[in-house]
Amino acid sequence: MSYLLDTSIYSQPLKRYPIPSVIERWREVGDGRCRISVFCELEVLQGLEMAASARLRDLYRMVLKDRLSVIAFASAEAAVYARIQGEAARAGTTRPVIDLCIAATAITHSLTLVTLNTRDFSAIAGLTLESW
Repeated sequence: MSYLLDTSIYSQPLKRYPIPSVIERWREVGDGRCRISVFCELEVLQGLEMAASARLRDLYRMVLKDRLSVIAFASAEAAVYARIQGEAARAGTTRPVIDLCIAATAITHSLTLVTLNTRDFSAIAGLTLESW
């Protein structure tokens, strides 16, 4: 099984107090079975810019930068995004665009999405979720 880490998981090594069970599970699974979406990378980089912390930027460069493969968002992911966004809209549910883009990436590449925020991704058809 391979995994797509969402931002809540991928950013754990940058936290002052990372969740030990998340770090341990990531270590058990190994980097070779984990990927991130370009949108996860975007959120982390945006957070670093907003924090304006040299310490955090240095930590990112040492611990996370280029650690995992980044999956781009292209036509196949866009088609899945359109489907799941349409399903959500018909159900009267609104979801953040970035969350749906991350979910579409996981579905397109048959990856299990790992998140601490399973509620944000619940009831998306075809999405396999795990919480570490």
